[in-house]
Amino acid sequence: MAVPKRRTSKSKKKMRRSHFAVKPMKLQTCPQCNTFKPSHVVCPNCGSYQGRTVVEAQD
Repeated sequence: MAVPKRRTSKSKKKMRRSHFAVKPMKLQTCPQCNTFKPSHVVCPNCGSYQGRTVVEAQD
């Protein structure tokens, strides 16, 4: 089995893991009710998607 010859330094380890950070969600406004929702997802407030009602709104 392969064994590393040298210990990986803290800076090299952190450089490798620099892309692991959690990025904030990109939100868009719903054209029907103007609330924020993730893109390409049914609006949780009014239940519309691409201009038509897909899910009945919950009270």
